[in-house]
Amino acid sequence: MLIKHSRSNKHVKMMDPDCAICSLPALAQCECEAKGLDIAVRQAEQRMMTSMLNDIRTWVRSHAQDYILSYYSMLTARRKEFHARRSRDINERAAHYYHAPPHPSEVAAVDAEFKLGIDDDWKASVQRYPEVLAYFYGLVDMSLPRDDDPGVKDPPLSALGGVETRRERKVRLREPPVVDRRERIVEREDTYRRRGSVGRDRRDRDRDRPSAPVAPPLRIPSRPQTAFGGGQGYGYVSHY
Repeated sequence: MLIKHSRSNKHVKMMDPDCAICSLPALAQCECEAKGLDIAVRQAEQRMMTSMLNDIRTWVRSHAQDYILSYYSMLTARRKEFHARRSRDINERAAHYYHAPPHPSEVAAVDAEFKLGIDDDWKASVQRYPEVLAYFYGLVDMSLPRDDDPGVKDPPLSALGGVETRRERKVRLREPPVVDRRERIVEREDTYRRRGSVGRDRRDRDRDRPSAPVAPPLRIPSRPQTAFGGGQGYGYVSHY
């Protein structure tokens, strides 16, 4: 029997053994061994990769949440400034024309408008999760050994080398080194002094990073219409 090697594409001559699971002859061409291999692959993947996938998921989730909260803070900061101007305007107008505080209904209307705006800002931020998660997942870097690596060509398993030894896991997540915050601040100040330009250094450091989030035009919300149409972000998620 000739079996083609998966990588070299060379045919290897072997005697046809019976099925290792059901003991049927090779001519029966049963699928027991193929199905057993699929199960073994899934079990090995779960045993070796679960912890790594959990680390990746935790890393991506935390960074995505930080970005969304920063984006929301940027939107709400502008919304608060707009609300403060509106409140100041109605107070000044009431004092100028009526020499009295503004009517409670007018204050309530401005506050309600502010609340609706805050809700829309939060929706705009949360609906960006799919794109932000995809971006941070795209930053994950996993490495595989080459086919000519000694550990690949001659794995130290008991079936081949006689003695089973524990080796370093070759498939691993490479994360950026953790640098103390104080060291980063000192290094940044030294860079500022050398270059004499804070703006230029900031552009250099952010060259490979995504551009800063740009806030959408501020709009006065009205109900039931919102600033976000269907089909974007989490628009496909049903509320029921």
